[in-house]
Formats: sequence, structure tokens, C-alpha cells
Amino acid sequence: MLPVLFRLWAGKGTRTPGELLNLLAAQFPGRMVHGVGDAACHGKPLLVTGTTWTTRLPANAVLYALAPPRLPGERGRPCLKGLRLGTPAELAATATWTPVTVRIYGRSHRTDLAALTCLWYGCLHTRAVRVILARNDAGVLALVTTDRATPAAALITRYASRWSIEQAFADARNILGAGEARNRTRRAVERTVPFALIVSTLVVSWYARHGHTRHAVTARRHDQPWSATKTEPAFEDMLIQLRRTMIAARISAGSSAPPTPEQTQQVLAAWHAAAE
Repeated sequence: MLPVLFRLWAGKGTRTPGELLNLLAAQFPGRMVHGVGDAACHGKPLLVTGTTWTTRLPANAVLYALAPPRLPGERGRPCLKGLRLGTPAELAATATWTPVTVRIYGRSHRTDLAALTCLWYGCLHTRAVRVILARNDAGVLALVTTDRATPAAALITRYASRWSIEQAFADARNILGAGEARNRTRRAVERTVPFALIVSTLVVSWYARHGHTRHAVTARRHDQPWSATKTEPAFEDMLIQLRRTMIAARISAGSSAPPTPEQTQQVLAAWHAAAE
């Protein structure tokens, strides 16, 4: 996950997720942007043209059937919603389940899925949505999405990808030091965490374009035998590779001459320090 937009939660006057989604969609005209968020991220401001939104459905949400078609000659105000379908728990109690295999968190999992098109009238009024129910030994997960075309299993995979956001936050806090900031002024607070997240995006982008090698993960497993199942580089691996590249470039200063023994020792010492 590459952080590109940031929102400081400071109460009234701050940007909403819908405004950030609008900014992102404007950069990719003609391309569908799919957004995911936790249960707190829902509402009409997220109904942005050219985007879809998938989020967890609150346990107290009440779903309704689509409004019935208006009959010829029928008088009076048209219905805006159909019959009450119930809460996610009530839907799960009467759902028809289909067993599938979904790919989430890097592994394949067996789960039961059910899906229906309905209205979340109390939140999105007459906007038709899909509710995806996923059931396994841990319980039932209920998702609501404005994406009415993507298969249910793919939507579960898309929602699970939201975890990469939390991992990016953890990397910025624990590896880049954003969590150790001791800021007092408003401008410093507004800049420190976004700067750390921008740096993480630059590190990942550099590694993808210039730093990755086929043997990078194999070498990391050799250095850390307790990571025997490691198949992909972590952010820390990317940062170490970047540090080593910068150290080597600084010491060699672009010279094509063979390094002196002193330079070699300096590089080796710096490389070990970069990995700590």
C-alpha cells in the first residue's frame, strides 16, 4: 500500500474521506477507483462518481428490499423502499450459503458466502447496494458495497487488502519513527506524520523500480533463518536495501576505480549498521 493522501482528524473543518476520494478519482479520469474502509467510513459523502466503496456493515444497520415497481395508474406517492429485510444477523439466519475459497492475507481460506442487492435506507437512502455475508468458524462478516458487478469472493479479497493500510501506519510509526515524534506546534503536527508516510511511499517505489532482485528474499531468509516461510520483502527489507545503496554510492562517489581496503571496511560496517 502506497500512502498518497493524508487527513488530520481535528474535528470540524477537516477533509472527509469522501473529499479525499474525490481528489484521487480526479487524478484518474475514466478509470474506476475502488475504495475500502472500516465500519466508521460510510455515508452519502462517499458516493463519488467514478468510484465504488466497500465497508463493514454496522451490526445495527437495517436493510430493506428495493422499492417495488410502480403499477400503471397507481396514484399517490411512490414507495422509496421495499419490505424490511432485517439486520445483518437476521439476514445471516435465513441466508442461502455457497461454499467458496477466498484469497486473503496471503492465504487461501474456505468460507461460505451469501449476497443480495438491497437498500441501506437509513444511510444511503435509495442508492442500491450489495450486502456480502461471509461465514466461517470465527463468525459472520457483513460487508456493504456500491460495487454491484464484482463477484462476492473478489470483494472479500478487496476488503481484506485494507489491512495493508494498517501495516503502512505501523511501518511509519515503528520503522520511520513517526510514532516517536514529540511535536508541539500545529504545523509540526500537520507535517510530521504525512512526511513519514510520503517517505514510505518513496522507499517502496524506489525498491520496486531499482532495488528488488530475484535473490533478495532468499538472502534475507539466509540471514534470518527464523523467517523460513518469508516469500515477499517487508518494508524493513526495502529500507535496508536503500540505505546500503546510498552508503555505497556515497563512499564510492561514482568512481570506477577499485575500492581501497579502507573503503571496503567502511561499506561493510555501514551495511551492518543499516540492517540493525
